[in-house]
Amino acid sequence: MALTDRFRFIDKDRIGLDGQSWGGYQIAWLVTRTDLFRCAYSGAPVSNMISAYGGIRWESGMSRMFQYEHTQSRIGGTLWEKPLQFVENSPIFFIPRINTPLLIMHNDADGAVPWYQGIEFFTALRRLNKPAWLLSYNDEAHNLLKRPNRKDLSIRKMQFFDHYLKDAPEPYWMKFGITQTEKGKKDGYELIKASENDFNDE
Repeated sequence: MALTDRFRFIDKDRIGLDGQSWGGYQIAWLVTRTDLFRCAYSGAPVSNMISAYGGIRWESGMSRMFQYEHTQSRIGGTLWEKPLQFVENSPIFFIPRINTPLLIMHNDADGAVPWYQGIEFFTALRRLNKPAWLLSYNDEAHNLLKRPNRKDLSIRKMQFFDHYLKDAPEPYWMKFGITQTEKGKKDGYELIKASENDFNDE
């Protein structure tokens, strides 16, 4: 059997991505380089290595500079020694290239990756009219700890992937968003099957 025959069950036009933390960063960067993927979920990504370099880890108070100079981010030098590498590895500077719909999660008590990284990424995507959604769970850390929030994220991810990979109807939250005053009162899981007029009275 040829190697290609083993993967005939894969629809190359309906491939999704899902990653959290460093995986979330890799996805945020990858979609600036390819349109291969139909949609992607990026959890707690670093989007701007320049602003992240000057931040701290909120839980420990440790400067984040070590990560770029010596460990995970693999830049291998300071911002002033290798400025181009910081730019080249920051998705924020390549957002015009992104065509992949993105679901982002970043929480306001994230002690590892500063919350503003997700905000920067999302607002830049929306400024350039890219299809993007930001989920933010209050008082939650880098990875979700509270069971209701874990369930909520699982539902929203499933609806997001079902919409783009299986042509399922959009849920209310994707079509209209959930305002700050609605948060915690309305989940918006309802699928929109006809038109947005169905929800005008809500």
